[in-house]
Amino acid sequence: MSEGSACSHIGLIRDVVPTTPEGCEECLQSGDEWVHLRVCLVCGHVGCCDASPNRHARRHFHETGHPVIQSYEPGETWRYCFADDTELPPGLPIRR
Repeated sequence: MSEGSACSHIGLIRDVVPTTPEGCEECLQSGDEWVHLRVCLVCGHVGCCDASPNRHARRHFHETGHPVIQSYEPGETWRYCFADDTELPPGLPIRR
């Protein structure tokens, strides 16, 4: 994985408000559990990570085309682009 410069989707990043600050939107609806949370930087969708059974953050990317996420874990500000498989420069913490 490279960092940042290979991503053509940085312009899609918005200041977002998490849709479900308490956890993964789909897991909360189904009663499933998650490992870590990610927030879509295009629309604010909160989904579970690839280590979670349902991988809702990645599924959201495939369903919507929204490629850029940020960790929604306390103290983490790393960003990633699914489409370009690249890490992006860190962002500001996203409020819960």
